[in-house]
Amino acid sequence: MSQTLFEKIIARQIPADIVYEDEQVLAFKDIKPQAPVHVLLIPKKPIVRIAEAKSGDEAVLGHLLLKAPTVAKKMGLSETGFRLVINNGRDAGEAVPHLHCHILGGRPMGWPPG
Repeated sequence: MSQTLFEKIIARQIPADIVYEDEQVLAFKDIKPQAPVHVLLIPKKPIVRIAEAKSGDEAVLGHLLLKAPTVAKKMGLSETGFRLVINNGRDAGEAVPHLHCHILGGRPMGWPPG
């Protein structure tokens, strides 16, 4: 099976503007930002999408969510807030089949989002 775009970024086969990394996750700036700050936070373990996560993925999923505020703070979003989005499937806007969180901020976010 071929690697996803995100797996290639993790392997440093494709360049990315990386803003955070540890043993389990990687965060980088989105190349088509939808807000002044738009960062993708991905697990290094390939999980296709949230609906396909298994019980054995609990630790990495928890780590992913707990690191989102760390990345948001690093990007200067602590005071004003941020939105965390996980798309699941084509109709939700999923473009890469590798679980990822969008961290969006730097402007007021409207509701409903879609």
